[in-house]
Amino acid sequence: MKRAIQAGLGLTVAAGAFGNYELRAGDVRAGDVRAGDEGAKPAPAVPSATEPSAAARASVELAICLDTSGSMDGLIDAARQKIWAIVNELALAEPTPKLRVALLTFGNDGHPAERGWVKVDVPFTEDLDLVSQQLFALTTNGGTELVARVLSTASRELEWSARPGDLKLVVVAGNESAEQDAEVRNVDACRVLIERGIVVNSIYCGNPADELAPAWQQVAKFADGHFASIDQQNGTIVIETPFDGELAALSVAMNATYLPIGAGGAAAWENQRAQDANAEKLNGATAAARCETKGGKLYSCSWDLVEQVKTGALKLEDLKKEDLPEKMRELTLEAKQKCVDEQWAKRQELQKKVEVAGAKRAVVIEEELKKRGVTEGAAFDQAVRAALRRQAEAKGFKWKLPAAVAAPAEAEPQEKPSVNPSVKPSVKKDIRDA
Repeated sequence: MKRAIQAGLGLTVAAGAFGNYELRAGDVRAGDVRAGDEGAKPAPAVPSATEPSAAARASVELAICLDTSGSMDGLIDAARQKIWAIVNELALAEPTPKLRVALLTFGNDGHPAERGWVKVDVPFTEDLDLVSQQLFALTTNGGTELVARVLSTASRELEWSARPGDLKLVVVAGNESAEQDAEVRNVDACRVLIERGIVVNSIYCGNPADELAPAWQQVAKFADGHFASIDQQNGTIVIETPFDGELAALSVAMNATYLPIGAGGAAAWENQRAQDANAEKLNGATAAARCETKGGKLYSCSWDLVEQVKTGALKLEDLKKEDLPEKMRELTLEAKQKCVDEQWAKRQELQKKVEVAGAKRAVVIEEELKKRGVTEGAAFDQAVRAALRRQAEAKGFKWKLPAAVAAPAEAEPQEKPSVNPSVKPSVKKDIRDA
């Protein structure tokens, strides 16, 4: 059984060697297809918010395609832990985008053979808790890994934006040959994607010098993307800091400020807490990163009465009595508004505390990574984050410096990070239970 090395927030699968980045500016031609959500398990429906106006912020659409064949447990563990670090990277973009994430899996014998052993686990959604839920539900099972088929499925069945200003990305990761598909060629699947302005980034879970790596590099080149290689079996580096406990407590406190709409909202509210628990079970660093996501600009809950009313998406007077939380059903309209305003104020106060604690935590992590000599691009989330940043900048987004970088003197912790003293910085392999 794997035990996470007590060491680094910013990293996922262990420090593996990376190939050179392959990044080119491709022609962006907008297109659109109908959604295909076969196999998806969306959260129960809640009252819909109003459609965004033409002046709505730009979107970042990220389709994550993971190989879930029998040997890919390390990659799945990495994605479970670092989805929050990836989101937090995007939260630094200016102007703040709207984030939509989709999850697809391939190479799993449990998926339909007629679909090339590909499944759309989650179609595009802003519900990050749903994405987390499905990541924790993934299991590995044998399989034939058809990279071109999962790319083709992402192109045909996901509902991609038609707006030319939106950033549309695919990340596909696996460890076997990328050329096993006898029906669809990688070059053809990638050509369709890039013609619609959808960039493909490939991550090969293996040695960049071995015979399988070049085909994965070609996948990125075909769709103007970014290639990286990692060693997904080397374990997850996790840096635990003195601020993780504070952030975990703030996360719990924030949950109390949400007011679910209807039965679907109540189920989504329960899932919010369930994903908190999933993060905590992994380690304190993951729970802290999730809290920072919840306190940031990209965490959106369409089921939350507070958010929907304060952003103008819904009006209190338009809601049916049975869709309100029980404690609000007999209140006057004025009292209902007061309840919403109070929870909003509490949440904003908590979010400010999360920002402060998160900045201090970032300083500890940065210092520890420097001590260990860990460079950018050494793990799954680093590969994804590097691609996201470069490609977002090509679309006109800019990155602001986090508070930790702007004012390091105020962020100095009073304690040293909790690190397993038996693990030296040079150690890269998993510690396994005897």
